[in-house]
Amino acid sequence: MTDIPRTYPQGVTSWIDTEQPDPEAAERFYSELFGWEFSNAAPPGAPAYLIARLDGEDAAAIAAGPRPARWNTYIAVTDADETVRAIADAGGAVLAQPADAGPAGRTATCADPQGARFRLWQAGRRLGVQAVNWPGAWNFSDIRTTDPAASRDFYSGLFGWRYLDLGETVESMIAVPGYGDHLAATADPGIRERQAGAPEGFADVIGAMEPTEGAEAAHWRVKFSVADREAGMATARRLGATVLGTEDQVWALLADIRDPQGAEFTISEFRERD
Repeated sequence: MTDIPRTYPQGVTSWIDTEQPDPEAAERFYSELFGWEFSNAAPPGAPAYLIARLDGEDAAAIAAGPRPARWNTYIAVTDADETVRAIADAGGAVLAQPADAGPAGRTATCADPQGARFRLWQAGRRLGVQAVNWPGAWNFSDIRTTDPAASRDFYSGLFGWRYLDLGETVESMIAVPGYGDHLAATADPGIRERQAGAPEGFADVIGAMEPTEGAEAAHWRVKFSVADREAGMATARRLGATVLGTEDQVWALLADIRDPQGAEFTISEFRERD
């Protein structure tokens, strides 16, 4: 890694936050679960926006919101106003028009045609998550969709996404062409060497697309790295969370968690392939 800040090209998921009925309770939960430390980035008199940091790097944020709580995923764009027009033209919904978040950036809230909510982030001073892919940090955001074919077409048309079928899981990996080259030239010059054993194109991957199960609604799901899935589940339960299920994949041991206020997320323990 270098001292160069991590930046996010158009179409790359770049920021996450959670809206919680009781932000202070959420702060206590995630602080103990992931080791985050918090500071309020909101100006005086404005609702709190608590920035989580891990090892001094921006990891996520907590804001006040309705019950049940939820996690939000933001997709980087160069022009939020232009993108919301494209989303509407493509059959998506614009739930909140673009608005400035002070000098940090510009954001909008949208939903794809299957109803999965996501947000746009046109970066200003806040470039995006800086703590990624180590224990306690954001790993990926995945989309769980009721219509994978339609979702592929929608997001490809908007953001140029491509999809990698690795042939080993039920998911399709989402790739932004050129993202690996961007990382190699900026914040992660060793990415090619570190991923020497990974499938072709994996450096461009930003997440996965998975079909929903049963009556599950389409949604975006955030995933966090942990050193030990079993220890993570035990800590989450002790803090009042619910473990919804587990899955053992080729490269990761996963567990879906619902936090005490209802926000769902996944923890992921990386494992070397035999």
